[in-house]
Amino acid sequence: MKLYYMPGACSLASHIVLEWIGKPYTTHKLSRDELKGAEFLKVNPLGAVPALDDDGFILTQNVAILEYLAEQAPQAKLLGDGSARSRADVRRWLGFINSDIHKTFSMIFGAGRFLTDEAPQQELAASASKLLTRLFALLDAQLIDQPYLGGDAPSIADAYLYVVLRWANAKQVDLSGQDHLAAFFKRMQDNAGVKAALKAEGLE
Repeated sequence: MKLYYMPGACSLASHIVLEWIGKPYTTHKLSRDELKGAEFLKVNPLGAVPALDDDGFILTQNVAILEYLAEQAPQAKLLGDGSARSRADVRRWLGFINSDIHKTFSMIFGAGRFLTDEAPQQELAASASKLLTRLFALLDAQLIDQPYLGGDAPSIADAYLYVVLRWANAKQVDLSGQDHLAAFFKRMQDNAGVKAALKAEGLE
């Protein structure tokens, strides 16, 4: 399998999960300019990472890739404990991070795509940051009685949560008082697969 990625982007979640499942893989690093280059647009016409090439089967969209990777190693239980409820719970949080958290970050990272003037861009980013504080609080509450979103072991949703927490720290989103998220982040930082993916992307 080959993962197309950009350092620190949401593709980092797929990179982490590739480490977790323990199957051979290679990577192809892309710059922001290369995302829109003719060569990569043949892989993903949207010009976005991640993209996964598994022996000619090209898969895009982060959530689809994460689930696909989890299913390559069912023994790792990255979709929960095997029960329908556990799988649904992991998918619920995966969907929340993708559809609510990630989407809100787009108003911080890409405010210029929505507004042309700098002052409104800053207002939009500030509003998005406040919304993220509230959204992350829901994840913090989920971690009160368990170390990971789906229970006692990490899942694909946790890999994605770790990535968006990195973004929150970089953009100084107010997570004060969200101590369970802080403990989760430290737990993930100490994970061997996370460390390996960070090192490979030059993010240590």
